[in-house]
Amino acid sequence: MASREKMRLDVKWATRQRLQYIEVMAYYTGVVSRSDVARAFGISDPAATKDLKLYSDLVPGNLVYTQSVFGFVPAADFSPAFADLNPAAVLPMIAANLAVAGGPYGAASIYGLSTAALPLPARLPTAPVLAQITRAIHGASRLKVRYRSLSDRDSPDSRIIEPHALVDTGLRWHVRAYSTDTYDFRDFVLSRFLDAECLDAPAESSAEYDEDWVETVTLKLAPHAGLDAQKRASLLLDYGAAGDAVEVEVRRALIGYVLQRLGVDTTQGHVLSPQAYQLMLLNRDEIEPFAGWAFR
Repeated sequence: MASREKMRLDVKWATRQRLQYIEVMAYYTGVVSRSDVARAFGISDPAATKDLKLYSDLVPGNLVYTQSVFGFVPAADFSPAFADLNPAAVLPMIAANLAVAGGPYGAASIYGLSTAALPLPARLPTAPVLAQITRAIHGASRLKVRYRSLSDRDSPDSRIIEPHALVDTGLRWHVRAYSTDTYDFRDFVLSRFLDAECLDAPAESSAEYDEDWVETVTLKLAPHAGLDAQKRASLLLDYGAAGDAVEVEVRRALIGYVLQRLGVDTTQGHVLSPQAYQLMLLNRDEIEPFAGWAFR
């Protein structure tokens, strides 16, 4: 481990960022190519080829070139030398569309702003499980999983799903996938996967068949009627509303999570405390059929 750390530090920082990206891309999508590296860093194909060769020289055997995918895939005993492959480090990079995390700034904030985050439980799977899921998404493949559901009728027995997207609700991550058991698209919480295996079989359903994923609706929200006029006006300013309502366009599959995250009163008579639920839903009849679980 000490020799790998020394090797990592001996490589110039800019080069090290590209080597980190090579490992993250290879591990979490199953393949990294010259064009991937060139596109991520805005460099030429010859320069990207040089980076891939350097990686192979520094960590021989870690990646294996595979002609069928025109790129490098992780070896069976792949072990990262430059990147932190912990899901907690990688998922924010994917969500922000960043090639690498960190920089040459030490502990200093590059924007000069103090930031903080809520100390919420991580609710994440292990790296090997997440890698199988992301490889299945990237390769449009079937995924064999063992999953622990909160539903009494579900068991951790093996099932086949066809994942097509990752979703960050702000409180947890889940994967949107077609279930071959129930013949529908549904959400699977990442932290409830006990095991996952990306299969050498193409998925038969894709995102385009997931109507609730493709179709969007507009949530029409307003400050809770139980608030006084000044507080309602402040909330409209807070949410940047142009008029008397806040309009949020959202995929139908994500409606419930948005209502939950924003703390919206979804009851018929808006009877919940306006101090805890500052917004209320105006177009309940239009929205409820797509997210019944989020309504009271």
